[in-house]
Amino acid sequence: METMFWDKRNETMGRPALEALQLKRLQSTVRRLARRVPFYQEKFAERGLKPADIRTLADAQKLPFTTNADLRASYPKGLVAVGPESLARLHTSSGTTGKPKALFFSRRDVGNAADLMARCLTMTGVTRQDVLQNMMTYGLFTGALVMHYGAEKVGCLVIPAGPGNSEKQLLLMQDFRSTVLHITPSYALYFAGFLESKGIDPRRDLALRKAFVGAEPYTEETRRKIERTLGVEVYNSYGLSEMSGPGVAFECAQKRGMHLWEDNYLLEIVDPKSGQPLPDGQRGELVLTTLCREAMPILRYRTRDITAVIARPCACGRTHRRIDRITGRSDDMLIVRGVNIYPQQIEQVLMAIPEVGRNYVIQLEGLDEMTVRVELAEGGFDGQVSRLARLREEIGARLRAEILTKPKVELAPPGSLPVSEGKAKRVIDTRKL
Repeated sequence: METMFWDKRNETMGRPALEALQLKRLQSTVRRLARRVPFYQEKFAERGLKPADIRTLADAQKLPFTTNADLRASYPKGLVAVGPESLARLHTSSGTTGKPKALFFSRRDVGNAADLMARCLTMTGVTRQDVLQNMMTYGLFTGALVMHYGAEKVGCLVIPAGPGNSEKQLLLMQDFRSTVLHITPSYALYFAGFLESKGIDPRRDLALRKAFVGAEPYTEETRRKIERTLGVEVYNSYGLSEMSGPGVAFECAQKRGMHLWEDNYLLEIVDPKSGQPLPDGQRGELVLTTLCREAMPILRYRTRDITAVIARPCACGRTHRRIDRITGRSDDMLIVRGVNIYPQQIEQVLMAIPEVGRNYVIQLEGLDEMTVRVELAEGGFDGQVSRLARLREEIGARLRAEILTKPKVELAPPGSLPVSEGKAKRVIDTRKL
């Protein structure tokens, strides 16, 4: 496929020029925060830090981290750097406990987020000929609206379908010949099963060609299963409300890591425990600093997402470095019988087994007992109980090889486990430790 650009000059800027632009924008951001935001004024004073101390990009490590807890404590307007007349939009985080995080956008911020999204869509080959069915949740969540605005910039017809209601989703795809989906991985797998139950072959009966999948970490095995069952090219995307939504990083047509837009974000990888920087290629926690945010700039935000920098050049010609697939969050790590486990390790094993279906749940209970409940694939049970026993043993053995402890495995009929229309809840922890 021919390489397509939305903003070729900025997307292919040489590294020296790009890093000079980053430094200029970082220094400007620090000066604004030192003048206008009491939270950062206090943090700078604690460190004896002045804006003039930021002379190089390496000096960013002198700046304080900002955490999830800081954003919650500043609710509702503690980190805003502009007057109320300059605020254009409010989003909040999708947190389920305590106060949410309030994220503010100026009109320029709204336009900039849409522009970055347009970059992302264009580099995957989306054009004004496409019809994008947006199956993410509209409202206080940033994902749907930022994608919507970016797709409109590209010139797509956008269908704001929202999540769930599979019958309606199918009708929209059939009537308006949707070519692109924006969808969570868990709902994509569920929807593929829904189409199968209707006797619909996506390749034959629908016009789908691409899916942008995000909002939940997922594995390469899940990507391949979605591609196989929906008949689409799946592109991995990354974003978070604190950084303006889903256009922070995106795969290009090469699909070998996600380009992170470094003219808008300063990227660091740190050790999740010590906070010390890690070299390119080593997995750690992603830390991001906004470089262009007007309403609510954020310094060194600890995303808790685990990834690594891919420093080698990309064949697409873009100079912005790539990050590897997110393998989990530092706070999602489970400790079972003294072993550190990420849910994505379990998903990776399950999705590589043909007899396994599209849904699973990890149950933690008692004094440290793990049960993995997994649906069978359609046609995965031929009535032979002995075959089920062998499959259960195979799954248990593969999981043990990956996570170094053997959980109990329960097989469930297709479609029997609960399906979430938003972010999937994969782990249920009721342990009494």
